Amino acid sequence: MKPRDRDDEGRARSARPRDGLGRPLPYGVPGVERQPEGVVRSPRESVAEAQRLLDAGMPFHAHEVFEDAWKSGPEEAAPLWRGLAQLAVGLTHAARGNAVGGARLLRRGAGALAAVDGSAYGIDVPGLVRWAGELARRVDGGAVVDAAAEAPRLAPGGP
Repeated sequence: MKPRDRDDEGRARSARPRDGLGRPLPYGVPGVERQPEGVVRSPRESVAEAQRLLDAGMPFHAHEVFEDAWKSGPEEAAPLWRGLAQLAVGLTHAARGNAVGGARLLRRGAGALAAVDGSAYGIDVPGLVRWAGELARRVDGGAVVDAAAEAPRLAPGGP
């Protein structure tokens, strides 16, 4: 049996390269550089980095930025970052062709975000809730999703 890939701390972590949607590629094939885990950023840095990744069609990687923000930030902000991570994963699944999972996660993330205020971080929560609901409806209807073309704007009037 082949030994499992491990990270520097000895945790199981696949060393296989991944594409922009986080899908594993065969060993030796060039992939997209992975987001480092556990990076502590300011909320505005997290939003800017996640937006860059979303715009590049890499929502799986943006989800990792949101995950770091919720794990390293204040507990009261965790629901915001978790909801954003769910939206990013929903977009990931929709772009991978998993309509059921994509629509479900988009709705779950929108539901979580509907209960929070992101204005302190410059996040357009109402706009994201609308975006997620509309995309979920389109995905349910069979829409083919291009992650970069569907990238949401995290901040009002954002890039």
